[in-house]
Amino acid sequence: MRINKYLSACGFCSRREADRLVEAGHVTINGKTAEAGSQVSDGDVVLAEGKHAVLPQQKTYLKLYKPAGIVCTFETREKNNLGDYLKLSKRVTYAGRLDKNSEGLLILTDDGDLIQEMMAARNRHEKEYEVTVDKDLTDRFLSHMRTGVYLPELDVTTRPCRVKQTGRRTFRIVLTQGLNRQIRRMCKALGYEVRLLKRIRVVNILLDGMKSGDLVSLTPEEITSLKAALKK
Repeated sequence: MRINKYLSACGFCSRREADRLVEAGHVTINGKTAEAGSQVSDGDVVLAEGKHAVLPQQKTYLKLYKPAGIVCTFETREKNNLGDYLKLSKRVTYAGRLDKNSEGLLILTDDGDLIQEMMAARNRHEKEYEVTVDKDLTDRFLSHMRTGVYLPELDVTTRPCRVKQTGRRTFRIVLTQGLNRQIRRMCKALGYEVRLLKRIRVVNILLDGMKSGDLVSLTPEEITSLKAALKK
């Protein structure tokens, strides 16, 4: 990385100011005075005006197609936990769990601020699911799912949400709250059992063609757009 870009990425100064500091001889790389166009490599020690210039710690942003049967926990005493399944060298956590029998999109990161923002109930961030149930859908069922379902075991009525029928026994639903096993509870309260539950979107991040078990890094564009959407 060029020295002016490096200093800018460190948050030390702008690239233009970095060029000025280099020209004035106020920047060193491994003890040697930097020149315009000097390159910085991993492990190099950079001083600007006598101060260490260090890149901020790189954060990890991943998306996983969680298979059914994997438990959303890193507790090693739990069989089929995420930690044993993923075997990552870096510690991450998830934003919005999926129950053991559900599958689909799971966001994993070590960015605590992002996790907090995504999990804050007041923000009402969208999560979209594909659902298959055990019998044919009715207008009554769809209407209740959209307007809110009373869950006696939690003593709460779910928020209104968007629901679109996609087949005789399939529908898509967009939630803005995260009650425990919410969709399964809603369906059960209306006399239905969920046969398949797959999360396909979290805010603006999509499952988008991934196969069960796939784990990929979010692209820079996805990270930028996700952070921007969370601020709205």
